[in-house]
Amino acid sequence: MQVKKIKIGSVELPNNVFFAPLAGFSDFAMRDICALAGAGLCFTEMVSCKGLKYTPEASNELLYPSVSEKVKAAQIFGSDEVIMGEIAKSHYLKDYDIIDINMGCPVPKIYSNGEGSALLNDLSQASKIISAVKKSGKPVSVKFRIGLTENNFVTRDFAKMCEDSGADLITVHGRVRTAYYQGEVNYNEIALAKNAVSIPVIANGGIFCREDAKTLMERTGCDGVMVARGALENPLIFEEILGVSCGYTLKDLISRQIDLLAERFGESRSAVVFRKQAAHYLKGVSGGKKLKEKIFASLDIKEIKNILLSCESL
Repeated sequence: MQVKKIKIGSVELPNNVFFAPLAGFSDFAMRDICALAGAGLCFTEMVSCKGLKYTPEASNELLYPSVSEKVKAAQIFGSDEVIMGEIAKSHYLKDYDIIDINMGCPVPKIYSNGEGSALLNDLSQASKIISAVKKSGKPVSVKFRIGLTENNFVTRDFAKMCEDSGADLITVHGRVRTAYYQGEVNYNEIALAKNAVSIPVIANGGIFCREDAKTLMERTGCDGVMVARGALENPLIFEEILGVSCGYTLKDLISRQIDLLAERFGESRSAVVFRKQAAHYLKGVSGGKKLKEKIFASLDIKEIKNILLSCESL
């Protein structure tokens, strides 16, 4: 694929291979190592604007910054344009250079609140939200899906609405809401979004190797790609796609990730936080099932670190 610099509004990024906002995974430590591995931009996991307004302690934890990210992007979500506009201009996002709006989350709890992918049903409200967030003065991007159900796509109209409302970049997940994260990516619908707007378009979905990224770029004509679950299994996928060595091994990155979590959260809490990530690292690894059982039985982050770093298959 063509690796190139890309701009979101006034902010120029070193390359067009991004790390996705993944709920429960895109914390400061994961973003840190993905940035070191070469990701051109990393996004926080989605943060509730209502949460920041009314119960900020837990939501604000999701915005704890990473050291290695040169440019920082926060993903927010909500359905109330007044609250979202207020949060976009608040001190909570002062350390972030770019604000991304989630309009694609398929989770029932989010959808039933009129948030995430529910906004695919309401272009007028989605437009109000983008316009309100844009008043923050920061570059704004929007991540959305191609529709709610198969054969009921909104891709082209939604993309045009985003641009007309002030978005500086869009990311299109090439699946419908009901598909969640399974099934084939619809290249044609992503291409429709690319052809409908003049702002940069990032393609998202199904990238687990360099060839996947190349295919997605070629089939959609997009300006870049966003890697999600593929990075959870191997953050060095950014190095692979970019074709440039980052100077780290996978074990180097795992060790740094664990150390960052331990420094922030202490021994036992960091062990609990890291478990689910460890399961991704061990996916498909010989003897991985037994190693996962040991890790999930431990509250000692040093023991967990030793288990992973001693694994010859990593």
